[in-house]
Amino acid sequence: MDFYDVIQARYSVRKYTDQSVPEEMIRRVLEAARLAPSACNKQPWHFFVVRDEDTRRRLFPPDRQVWAGEAPVVLVACSYPGDAWVRSYDGKNHADVDLGIAVEHIMLAATAKGLGTCWICAFDPELFRKVLQLPDGMEPVAATPLGYPATVQPACNRKPLDEIVTWR
Repeated sequence: MDFYDVIQARYSVRKYTDQSVPEEMIRRVLEAARLAPSACNKQPWHFFVVRDEDTRRRLFPPDRQVWAGEAPVVLVACSYPGDAWVRSYDGKNHADVDLGIAVEHIMLAATAKGLGTCWICAFDPELFRKVLQLPDGMEPVAATPLGYPATVQPACNRKPLDEIVTWR
């Protein structure tokens, strides 16, 4: 699939089939994250591959995005803010920026393989820390279900380029 076709095909999948995702496909998608750029090549990230059904469901209890836990895999993206590059001018820590790039690589690689994803930040970080037994210094930043889409969604409307770009 052409790169721009992949970008255009990606959408937030909220319903998945129960078909399992082969480990080799998961590894291929995670390889895309490994190759993602990060500030000063610090790579301040760690990914959890959650295939255990009980663990997935505990991450997304009934009062949250229960549909996410129904996917055959949930990837949890965590950062190590203490290991990230910090901009000296204003002290901005780039852990979340770096991790965002890596997660987007995951999502595009998954789309290219016919898999669906959905960026999720609306979760209880303390619950994630407890369920995944995260060590001190590791922050859960985002999660995405990973699996085969059960439905196809039409393309979302996006703002026109002229509305989001200023030329000088």
